[in-house]
Amino acid sequence: MQHPRDLARTSIPNLRKPAAEDGPAIWDLVRACKPLDENSIYCNLLQCDHFADTCVVAELDGEVVGWISGYLTPNADDTLFVWQVAVSERARGLGLGVLMLQSLLNRDVCENVQRLQTTITADNAASWGMFRKFARIQGGTLDSEPHFLQSQHFEDRQKTENMVTIDLASERMERAA
Repeated sequence: MQHPRDLARTSIPNLRKPAAEDGPAIWDLVRACKPLDENSIYCNLLQCDHFADTCVVAELDGEVVGWISGYLTPNADDTLFVWQVAVSERARGLGLGVLMLQSLLNRDVCENVQRLQTTITADNAASWGMFRKFARIQGGTLDSEPHFLQSQHFEDRQKTENMVTIDLASERMERAA
């Protein structure tokens, strides 16, 4: 009998914009992907409804196995902020996070995006690895600095979030030329 993860390796994920009906499945996925912060189902519903153009759902055999929530920053529409990346255990090791990020950048709404930003805690090795791989594939540079501090912003309830910035400008300009 094949392990469910091996089955995922033989399937091609369907990457698409989310719909409001995806909210509960996304909420379940995020809850299963520790240490991600759990938002309310309502928050995920709003992300699917209001920010569908900058979010992506990955499905395998009709099951939601990947999710990225993001948005164009209000004061810099050339920056895509990635709020959360979740990949189910079934789909890990497939490079799905990088595929979802690339699919977002390929959308018309991200045509002017020159940088991608996200925040990552120092101990989240999986996220660091994925974003470093993405930067390398994109030919971009990755920089980071402490942004939301454990003591100052989280009152010691959560670890410091480092602002990660991937400069995509040179690679995207070359492709456009």
